[in-house]
Amino acid sequence: MKRFQPFWFDEAIEEADLASAKPLTHDIDTGACIIGGGYTGLWTAIMLKQKKPELDVTVIEKDLCGQGASGRNGGAMLTWSTKFASLIKLFGLEQACFLVKSSEQAVHEIQNFAQRHCIDCDCRVDGTYYTASNCAQMSSLAPMMTLLEKHNINHWQVVDKSRLRNTGSDANRRAIFSPHAGSIQPAKLVRGLRRVANKLGVRIFEKTAYKSHIGGETLAITTQQGAVIRATSLTFAVNAWLPSLRPEFSRHVVLVSSDMAITKPMPALLSQLNLHHGAPIIDARIFVNYYRTTSDGRLMLGKGGNYFSFANQVTSRFDKASRYSEILSQSLKYFFNTPMQLDRTWTGPSDRSVSGLPFFGQLKGQNNVYFGSGYSGNGVVQSFIGGKILSALITKQNNEWAGCALVNGALAKFPYEPFRSIGAYTIRNAIRRKEYAQDMGETPSKFDEWLSRLSASAAKLDPDIERLAKM
Repeated sequence: MKRFQPFWFDEAIEEADLASAKPLTHDIDTGACIIGGGYTGLWTAIMLKQKKPELDVTVIEKDLCGQGASGRNGGAMLTWSTKFASLIKLFGLEQACFLVKSSEQAVHEIQNFAQRHCIDCDCRVDGTYYTASNCAQMSSLAPMMTLLEKHNINHWQVVDKSRLRNTGSDANRRAIFSPHAGSIQPAKLVRGLRRVANKLGVRIFEKTAYKSHIGGETLAITTQQGAVIRATSLTFAVNAWLPSLRPEFSRHVVLVSSDMAITKPMPALLSQLNLHHGAPIIDARIFVNYYRTTSDGRLMLGKGGNYFSFANQVTSRFDKASRYSEILSQSLKYFFNTPMQLDRTWTGPSDRSVSGLPFFGQLKGQNNVYFGSGYSGNGVVQSFIGGKILSALITKQNNEWAGCALVNGALAKFPYEPFRSIGAYTIRNAIRRKEYAQDMGETPSKFDEWLSRLSASAAKLDPDIERLAKM
């Protein structure tokens, strides 16, 4: 029986999990308090206990662990190699190389962690395909490889016509492949992290929402339920919910939906399509189409850049079936001109930063209060790195993570409302018109081309790489 709209979370959650969800009902003392029981919060808690087993760590989660973005994303384990030009522009070559290599290594670290701790999350490190799904995209793949090759960190390879069949669709005209990627059942991973954290001694209180905090060296954190947590550090690991808890971040991210659909099991058809692997397939649009299979023979397809939430409010719309099912169906038809029976659709909130990259640091004037956010629809692998960064900051380590370029940097801002939402929908509609024209083999208007460039950082694959690399 369906209990939750997002397919992954509904599949992962068990009756025992619902019964054992324990809210905080009394005041407690702890060392590190983490708000958010998703990937970032749980990876941080686990890494803290691995570094300092004696440290008392407490996680509070307003719903159930994984009920946010961590339990409803596309489950694609992707790296920063496709954002190499942007990383160079923002942080310099040395940090760009470090972040790309670290993200590629993190894919395998996650797989090893899941195997070591017996987390059954359908983790398949089968690589990923980035494709050109219309003629206009065909020139966008090679420049990224050329730039990575120039700095001796390229692991991408051009796919020949025979291997192109592994993308499952004749709509894909060209593709490149990297072995450092894969897919997971995202909610099963986060529920597995919860189990591991518990085993390490992390105290986890679900159905417990943050209200406010005060204090200096010792913080008093008040929950909506009335309990008080006294802690020596506090970490906001709430991603899309950060602006609602900390208004100073309201212009640093914009909340946009990523909408997903999953089919009923159809292993025979997937075998015919050569989709017998767990590699995500992502095309080279700004608002990408992405799809991947599951081990039980389902096909999941998603598309980002649909609903932009006014003033970054995480409304009930994010907990319902997708309002963009027609767009999802059109994308399925574009790639697979064969009937497919959908099981359900759902929606997830994505916290997009101006740069398209996450950011971490300490609240101004509060050196023991930390945050991490802005994954921009690319957070499965990056939240593992976020755990490394935040655990290093909390334990005051002077290492490569605490000092990396993603920490305490200057953050660009989006416009004030209502200009932000008006602008977001204006640009979104221009991107849709441009990409539809390209799908039809037509030339987009120059105005739509110009508007589309304003949202280039939203792409998973850097556009105009040669220009970015020279800046």
